[in-house]
Amino acid sequence: MSLSMRVPAAIALLFIGLALAASPAAAQTGETVDHTMLRVCADANNMPFSDDKGEGFENKIAELLAADLGVPVHYTWFPDTIGFVRNTLGARKCDLIIGTAAGNELVQNSNPYYRSTYAFIYRPDVHPVTSIDDPVLQSASIGIIAGTPPVTLLMQKGLLGNLRSYQLLVDTRFNSPGRDLVHDVATGAVDIGILWGPIAGYYAKQESPPLVVAPLPAQQGPMQIDFRITMGMRPNEPDWKRTINDLIRKKQKEIDQILLSYGVPLLDEKGQPITH
Repeated sequence: MSLSMRVPAAIALLFIGLALAASPAAAQTGETVDHTMLRVCADANNMPFSDDKGEGFENKIAELLAADLGVPVHYTWFPDTIGFVRNTLGARKCDLIIGTAAGNELVQNSNPYYRSTYAFIYRPDVHPVTSIDDPVLQSASIGIIAGTPPVTLLMQKGLLGNLRSYQLLVDTRFNSPGRDLVHDVATGAVDIGILWGPIAGYYAKQESPPLVVAPLPAQQGPMQIDFRITMGMRPNEPDWKRTINDLIRKKQKEIDQILLSYGVPLLDEKGQPITH
């Protein structure tokens, strides 16, 4: 799990101004996209999103888009932490980030291609947990990633003393706190976990027996726990944005199936779970 966590609350990336390319066409449009390949910025060690073996769901989505474009995928690898956008998209080493939260001001966002939420994770033999107000949380040990939105909700409920925190800022080459958190739930080191849904769903399926993943209900008020995820591009590239939006619209059902196969809890426009 990286700094971005794929949600706005944890984004603290730096960005530099983008100079126009030297060619006359680029100078007129501001677009420097390489149309001979799909150049993607990604983390080489950030499952379930991406890795350098092509095993993440963002890898699969990139392959889906590239196939429709009739070009190969080419990756620029960089740890998903401070400097990610600056050193990849900003340096024009690639043209697309497959997963970034809607409203990320460091990039030009595509239309959202999925919506997910934080989720409870617990063993099948544990009493079901349905909300932050569930009485079972009062006596449970709760695993959570430090600095993520649910921490604030738990603090408001007086549950900080119940928390076991896992680090937010890590080098993904060496650490995977999301995976560790889920495994600790499976072994009983903590009773319940609260984790960003795509990470929770992926690692919960790998435990034996698989853990229960229960999406948190949407919260009223300023504390957002569900997020729309887009693809990120450089600003001032409207033609490329239209191309990506057209691809998302055309391939949405296939994208949904990829996400569901990885255990990603998907929400529709009304905030209701998508199950098929």
